Amino acid sequence: MENAQLNTFFDQTVSDDVFVANPLTLEYANRIFTFFQNHWLFMWDNANNDCEDRANAITLLLEAWNIPNYKGWVFSGFFLKNEQGTLTNLWNYHVAPLIPVSINNVIEFYSIDPATQSQAQPVSWWANNVTDLPFSYYVIKQSMYYIFPAEMIQTDNWHIRNDENYTWTIEGLAGLNGASPEGEAMIQSNQRLIEKTKREFNRLKNGGSPFR
Repeated sequence: MENAQLNTFFDQTVSDDVFVANPLTLEYANRIFTFFQNHWLFMWDNANNDCEDRANAITLLLEAWNIPNYKGWVFSGFFLKNEQGTLTNLWNYHVAPLIPVSINNVIEFYSIDPATQSQAQPVSWWANNVTDLPFSYYVIKQSMYYIFPAEMIQTDNWHIRNDENYTWTIEGLAGLNGASPEGEAMIQSNQRLIEKTKREFNRLKNGGSPFR
């Protein structure tokens, strides 16, 4: 995609080195995309909130199903480097699951993000699509990283998954944001919804890959 090189850049300095031994076909990638696009557990119309929780949930499921996965992060130029550049909706960042796809023996990372796209797309296309004003920067990280640090963003100082942010992930899937002003009260009054969300997530995680 020619325009992807005009509005977004890959930032190797923050990205992880990844080795892919078992890439997928594009047809398989789009089957994965369609599955998550249509499952009620993922509120894709809530595009302005909880992208990190959707991405974390999907990568946890893909890992349980033995499907290779990573996370793609895109940052506005202003947020990451104090340069010119904004994302759509004035987001500082956005994140989506990535899966490796091999086409003509060339491996490329494709994003799974029905909030912003209608099919699996190369990560550079995805990053370009959510860039409002040039420039943005996208990175590829291991899925074990939940969120970047509040201080300077470097390669190896990201926050790894733990029990606390797993709880946030389930709450986020339920459409609840504990960090919002009314968040704690919403969580306390929606325990049944949270339990329903957790049961469905665990059913998917423990039930084996739906793509067998």
